Amino acid sequence: MPNYNAQNPPNSVYSGDVVFAFNAEAPVAGQASQQFALPSYAGFPENGRTIRWQTMFGTAPTSVSVVLQTAMIDSDAQYATVDTSTATTGEARTVAGVRGNFIRAKVSAMTGGSGVTVQLLG
Repeated sequence: MPNYNAQNPPNSVYSGDVVFAFNAEAPVAGQASQQFALPSYAGFPENGRTIRWQTMFGTAPTSVSVVLQTAMIDSDAQYATVDTSTATTGEARTVAGVRGNFIRAKVSAMTGGSGVTVQLLG
């Protein structure tokens, strides 16, 4: 998977959807997942939403940092981190008030481990 997949148009994540940013993959530090569009139901991207996401590992790493990023414009330089997971056993997290039109996961750092899976729940 490339560091940034500029699929145009990106897949959308609607309320209740589950998508895999990484699915039992082997990303390296600095590698971003596929981006997903976050539809704005009210027509304004400023409306905050709650995003649930989960990290899982086939084999637990000794250290890891996976970040959840959003952007108003689908450009690699525009993505900003809204949450970070450092749990080597994986975890489910919830972030409220997320504003943005696009979302992705990015592996900031990882030592050891394999089979990285990151689920995003719209």
